[in-house]
Amino acid sequence: MDRSEIDIRLLFAARVTRLFCFGALSVVLALYLAETGLSAEQIGLLLTLTLIGDAAISFWMTTSADRSGRRGTLVLGAMLMLVAGGVLAFTSDPFLLFAAAIIGVVSPSGNEIGPFLSIEQAALSQLAGDRHRTKVFAWYNLAGSIAVAAGSLGGGWTAAALRQYGFSSLEAYRMILAGYAAGGAILALLFRSLSAGIEPVTTTATAGHAFGLHGSKSLVLKLSALFMLDAFAGGFVMQSIVAYWFHLRFGIDEAGLGGIFFGANILAGVSALLAARIASRFGLINTMVFTHIPSNILLCLVPLMPDSFTAIGVFLLRFSISQMDVPTRQSYTMAVVAPDERSAASGVTSIARSLGAMPSPWLSGLFLASSFLRSIPFFLAGGLKIVYDLLLYFNFRKLRTPEEKP
Repeated sequence: MDRSEIDIRLLFAARVTRLFCFGALSVVLALYLAETGLSAEQIGLLLTLTLIGDAAISFWMTTSADRSGRRGTLVLGAMLMLVAGGVLAFTSDPFLLFAAAIIGVVSPSGNEIGPFLSIEQAALSQLAGDRHRTKVFAWYNLAGSIAVAAGSLGGGWTAAALRQYGFSSLEAYRMILAGYAAGGAILALLFRSLSAGIEPVTTTATAGHAFGLHGSKSLVLKLSALFMLDAFAGGFVMQSIVAYWFHLRFGIDEAGLGGIFFGANILAGVSALLAARIASRFGLINTMVFTHIPSNILLCLVPLMPDSFTAIGVFLLRFSISQMDVPTRQSYTMAVVAPDERSAASGVTSIARSLGAMPSPWLSGLFLASSFLRSIPFFLAGGLKIVYDLLLYFNFRKLRTPEEKP
């Protein structure tokens, strides 16, 4: 086994570890915050602040990673995850909870947060090459989806089991948060084991250029604006929010929520894997758009269902096609920029997504506080995502990646 393959496996292991922790946290986070005494509005605000802190920290780390070193940046991100989990696990003080959310790496959605994804994408693109990039990203996303699914199931079931053994809800949720902190320590060890092969081939080309970008700056900023709209829409229905909605609307407990998101993320992973095959035939942009629109129609239908069974069914059906745009979007972004801009390009687009998603959880918290407006987040998310799909198609359908050109 050559060194590149070892590095790819380490990056996959880090992805699985991280997303398992993110999935477990997302199922119980809003419930935990409610147990500490925060209101629905305060919970929404705190989730928004996690995205603000993530945007600021990730912007700084990802746009400098190709110059300062990808491996060291990844280790630093892992330590921020450890600190955040530790603080959240051992305090109920609102000030410290909000501080941990802003400064640390906390995922309220079950999805990627922090500098990890951007830097790992750049490293994987370098290690895999153009020919295998989309396929590697598809497997990378499948691994992440399975990890989120397992984490969601494990987090929900662990919390329920601990309560059966006499732990209070607050104590049970804190055990999950302690595990989240331990995941940060494991991540740091994995990243320390990476070789210099993940570092960019050149480290000086981006010096003196804004955000670590040079020739691709206008293209990346245009993509970032569109990704910001998509993330703003997605922030209304992040996993913690949807879990809380199912709990309020149908009274589903932690174990039930864990089961729902286990199924949802397994389906998401399979859909991401299928995306590579579809993209090889129809192109990355076409795959991104024409699988995403039906999934967003289904998202709008979830709150219209008359009972929990049909609502969960439509929600799971939506996830069976909803993530086909993820590996294709990641691959497309890496393909249309220069190799020494990849960490920065992924970082800038990821930061744009974080910025776009910032106000949405807070707004969702306001809607969730009212039984009459509780379903509005689903309609806003689905409608805005369809607008994003159409704008993306009409702006980028003619810009092909190297492997798509005749």
